[in-house]
Formats: sequence, structure tokens, C-alpha cells
Amino acid sequence: MNKLLRADIFVVILSIISNSAYAGLSKPNVLFIAVDDLRPSLGCYGNSLMVTPNIDNLASKSVLFNNTFVQQALCGPSRTSFLTSRRPDTTRLYDFYSYWRKAAGNFTTLPQHFKQNGYFTQSVGKVFHPGVSSGHTDDYPYSWSVPAYHPPTQAYKMAKVCPGPKGNVYMDIVCPVTVKDQPGGSLPDIQSREFAVNFLKNMSANHSQPFFLAVGFHKPHIPLKYPKEYRDLYPLNKIQLARHHTFPLRLPLVAWNPWTDLRERDDIQSLNLSFPFGPVTEEYQLLMRQSYYAATSYMDSQVGLLLEALHTHGFSNNTIVVLVGDHGWSLGEHQEWSKYSTFEVSVRVPLIIHVPGLTDKDTDTDTTFQYQDPLKQVHNNENYNRSNLVQTQRKKIDSQKKNYVKEYYVIRSKDFSQQKYKVSNDLIELVDLFPTISELAGLEVPSTCPPNPFKIDLCTEGASAAKIIHNISHTDSSRQKTQLTWKSAVFSQYPRPSVEPQENSDKPHLKDIRIMGYTMRTQQYRYTEWVQFDPGTFHMNWSRVYGTELYLRDSDPDEAENMAYFPSYAELRSSLSRVLHEGWRSVLPT
Repeated sequence: MNKLLRADIFVVILSIISNSAYAGLSKPNVLFIAVDDLRPSLGCYGNSLMVTPNIDNLASKSVLFNNTFVQQALCGPSRTSFLTSRRPDTTRLYDFYSYWRKAAGNFTTLPQHFKQNGYFTQSVGKVFHPGVSSGHTDDYPYSWSVPAYHPPTQAYKMAKVCPGPKGNVYMDIVCPVTVKDQPGGSLPDIQSREFAVNFLKNMSANHSQPFFLAVGFHKPHIPLKYPKEYRDLYPLNKIQLARHHTFPLRLPLVAWNPWTDLRERDDIQSLNLSFPFGPVTEEYQLLMRQSYYAATSYMDSQVGLLLEALHTHGFSNNTIVVLVGDHGWSLGEHQEWSKYSTFEVSVRVPLIIHVPGLTDKDTDTDTTFQYQDPLKQVHNNENYNRSNLVQTQRKKIDSQKKNYVKEYYVIRSKDFSQQKYKVSNDLIELVDLFPTISELAGLEVPSTCPPNPFKIDLCTEGASAAKIIHNISHTDSSRQKTQLTWKSAVFSQYPRPSVEPQENSDKPHLKDIRIMGYTMRTQQYRYTEWVQFDPGTFHMNWSRVYGTELYLRDSDPDEAENMAYFPSYAELRSSLSRVLHEGWRSVLPT
């Protein structure tokens, strides 16, 4: 039997399986959860420090993708990219200041595709990046049946609401709070969750129309503002520095991001750090890592309450659930913070996809999503000082703790070998989400975009991973898994205005972009070239290179040793460069 015939038969089998998963039910609903600045620091990704019981529970009934990468580590470009299934060079959005429908093409979005197929579509919280990049309407009415909901308390993102000494308030990055004392008596993610739960309650009165509910949670995006009780989950004596938290040897200057968004915050300004390299004091690195983890557990609680409502209102057996981060976040690795780079910590994200009747059928757990309160897992630590550590920092940074174990949680596939999760180590890009969710829901799967896609409304620059989900979900040992071909590389990028770091290096406007960093990740390597870019023509010049990076993932998973300039790696560098220049089309699965 030839390969083409085998592929056709497998597609037919997938169609039968998909239909049987929803036998006797209407079209599947979709709950799409997008989390801001979420790196794979989760229990289900092998990080034993993290208290994320609700996301872990979801993962136990899902397929967990271990190697998922964004197309650009910045909220607006990343979200526009994965919601249109087009890469930044096609959406022509590298900043926040253009709307793809006007600047690039009238591209159909993921929620719009579902809306056009009879779904009621609702946006809650941060789904599209609000403002210019989504037409000042979150792409309503194209993508949504009704205007998007934004929590009112998000208006205080840049406000002085973080408690400090003597009753003063500040605009800090580390910002544990008492919720009732905050403006509006609430926080954005609580309000988004409440709105989404009420939406499910209202929809339960009539199951005749399927829904596509997109919920965007803000945390752990800065400011790290969260209910202060979640800090108790992470005593400071349990927090460790990133293993490689100093400036890497042989790192091209153009690759550096000076984390200017942190420098706007009062607590960071009080440290009097030098620009552009810092570094942040070790004591405050620990405080920021602590609060990032605490904000993640707070977000996990909101996810758990939302999933519980999905079951309570009768939707859990007929709703595809997707949880994804819009990009990662540096927590001191390479002496960097925030996103704005092409490093693994910035472009790798968690991706969890649950398909009822398929991904959960062989698990030991039931089909419900019972809420698990993270706060019930507070560590008992007699030496943990529960006082406001930020206030202590403002008075005098504690200099006694110097001998920390510098351990970084590196997630590899072996971490999952003894656990309960269905894990895919295939290389996935967020542009794959649109065709994947469409196929799982039984909708038309967009075809691959042509080289000049600007006048094509519906197409994809990714590929459907539905076959991977079906294949990995069949755990019956009597059935041999089908050998699937898939991508051998994935691609991301980031713009720079100059070779040397400057005030707008992190978020340059289109008119100021002069260099584009193109990075390619394979199973073994990360290879990056920083090349000349023309913002007027959107063309790159591969012959004008300002920096090159090569990391050997097997021996250097932290990407701390740039090997690009060693003569012994010249042949490998040339080979990887050729594939990078050929681009994503050259590695699409056949």
C-alpha cells in the first residue's frame, strides 16, 4: 500500500473517530483559555515547586504539548498571529500599532471561522490585544457575536495600588494585595472568571446553539498583582535563582532585551539599576520569582472555578478545552526579565488540549472538573516570615542570604515518564491552533496559504495537529500507533531598532525596526540570525547579519553557551542557516 493511500485512509479514520466522540451530541463547544506571559512553570510540566492543581487536573484529561512555540514573544503580534494562523511577516504586526485588516489583509480569525459556522462567539478578558491592533473593538463584529468584555479593574494596571510602608501605595511589579482594599474591591481575572461563569449559566438555558468562549486571563503578566495569601504557597527559602542568571558569554548585543517595562515600576526604580544590563539584585530576583509563581497559582484558581462551572452547567462532556500561553517570560535567565527575545524561555509556552471522549477516555480520573483550591496546599514553614517582604525591601534589602542553590527547572520528556499525562514532544507552533481546533470541531480546515497570501481570507501558515492528538490518545497496547510525519523545525522572530540595546529595543515601532531576529528550533538545536530589515518593504536581507546564535539543546538546554562562532560548528551552522532561510514551508508535514 503506498504512502498516499495510507494517509487517505488515516484521514477517514480520524473523521469517524471525531464523529463518534460526539455521538448523539450537537456540535462541540469550545472553551479557549489564553493566559498572558505564561511559561511552562506548571506542575503538569514537571515543576514540582508549582501549585497548579486545576491546570494539572485539566492536563490529566488532555494531551499536553511539551514543545510549543510562539511566533513572536510580544502580546499583540503573538495573539494576532495565532488567532489568524498567520505569521508576523504576513500580519505585518510586530508592535501594537496596526490592524491586520487594514495593514495586511482581511484575514478570517479563529473565532470568526466558528461564528461563520453557526457558533455564538464571546470574548472575555484579554483575547485579542485591545487597542489599535484589534481595531479598537477586539475585532468585533467580525470575530464576536457581541462586544468583548473587559474587566473594569484592568484600568488600574498602571496605578499606584500596591501597599507599602507607612500606608503609602506604589506602582510596583511585586504587588501582593488584599483584594477588598483594591479599587472596585476586585481584580481583573476574578471579574473575567465571574463574567465567563455567568455566560455559561446563561447558555445552559438553551443548548441549541454551540458556543466558542474565549477567556483571556491577565496573570502572571506584570504587575504581579494577586491576592497576598497566594504568596504563602512559596516561602522565600524555597525559591531559587535561575541557574544561568548572568550575562551569557558570546551573546550578540542585538539579542539582548533591557526589560524596560520592569524599569517603569516604582520598586525596580528604587533599586537604582544601571541601564541596559542591570543586573537585578539577587534578593529582588527571588521576590519577583516568588510573585510570578504566586500569580500563576492565583490564575490557576480562576481556571479551576471556570472549569467547574463548565461541568456544573452541563457542558463538560461536549466542550473542547484549550489552554495556552501567549508567550513565555524570562525570570532572570541570562540576566534578563520579561519577554522581548528569541530565547527558549520567551518563546516556549504551555499548550493543553482536552477533547471529551477522546483524550480522557483512558484516564483514571472521571470526566468532571472539580475545583481544587490551591490555598489548601500552603507550605508549613516555621521559618517563613509572612510580613510584607516588599515593604522590607523598600527599607533595606536583606543581604544575609547569599548562598542559594542556583537550580533551574529544565523540563525534558523524561520528566513525564512516570506521570499520568499524555505528552507530545512534537514541535508545535501557535499558528497550528486554528487548523487543529477547526479539525477537532469538525469544521473546514483552512488550506495552506500561498506565498502571497494577502488577498486570501481563509488559509493557514500552520498545520493541524489533530492527528497527533488522536494518535497519542489511543493508549490501548493492542493497537499500534500510526507513524506520523510532522515538522522538523519551528520558527519565531523578534524585531530590534539597533545593534546595541536602547530605550526602545524591547518594543520598537514599525518605523524604527532595522533588524529582525529569526530563530529556528529543532529537536536538537536553536539557531538564530539577526539580519537587516526594511520596515517600508517588509523585506529582510539575509546577507547583512548583525549577530548569530547556535545552542546545542541536548547539552545546553538553558541556552547559555552560544556556539555559533566556533569553527568546528561551521558545517552545522551552514546547514541550519539554509533551512532557516527556506522557512516554515520547507518543513511542513506531508
